[in-house]
Amino acid sequence: MANTSYRAILFDLDGTLCPMELEEFLGSYFKDIAHFAVEQGVDGEKFARAFGAGASAMGKRVPGGKTNHDVFWDTFFTMFDRDGADWEEMFARYYETRFGAIGEGVQANPATRRAIDALVAKGYPLVLATQPMFPRRAVEWRLAWGGVGDAPFRYISTYENSSAVKPQVEYYAEILANCSLSADEVLMVGNNTLDDLASAKLGCDVYLVTDHLMDPEGRGLEGVKHGTMDEFAAWVDDLPTCDDPATIEGGAN
Repeated sequence: MANTSYRAILFDLDGTLCPMELEEFLGSYFKDIAHFAVEQGVDGEKFARAFGAGASAMGKRVPGGKTNHDVFWDTFFTMFDRDGADWEEMFARYYETRFGAIGEGVQANPATRRAIDALVAKGYPLVLATQPMFPRRAVEWRLAWGGVGDAPFRYISTYENSSAVKPQVEYYAEILANCSLSADEVLMVGNNTLDDLASAKLGCDVYLVTDHLMDPEGRGLEGVKHGTMDEFAAWVDDLPTCDDPATIEGGAN
């Protein structure tokens, strides 16, 4: 039976709301942004090393302190002159003009929209708990690829506002704190038995969507709510109205 006491619903993005294979997407992304850098007159091989090092530094970071944004750029600038170009403007231009084309082949799952619309109609506040290693604009594109670019998320994790990453429990603790939520008040919806189930260590309830399931450590699905996105949408239909929705200040930060 569905939990009747959720005050907010947390969603993963890649492979959950946005139906794609993560490794294929990341390969296309890294290749494309490196090509873009070369077009701007940047040494391609050096850029690829610096960009990869920055991404790796975010993934291995110690939680707390600097944002993921600062961790990325501090690492990037060990290989490039910080004042050698308007790097942030260059990246912003890439995400605005090129990044969106990577997802042209993504086919949104209609069940995703059904689930989101049903949750909103029932009064559940939505939080996007996506791996915060991308700038905000890249997150917005991927929501659009999933057919939910206009969904009313109250809070969105990005590399600009996060100081931890999945599967660190500190990542989820930071979101809960920023949204004034307790773990036992939320449902985390994801597709990864490592990254998304980490929220359960704090006491969050979890539903894993299996269309693009990732099980990197072979944990399996025993004891975890799970189903296809179609099945999740049907499960949402059985949820009661949210009687005590969380008040999440500041909009989709």
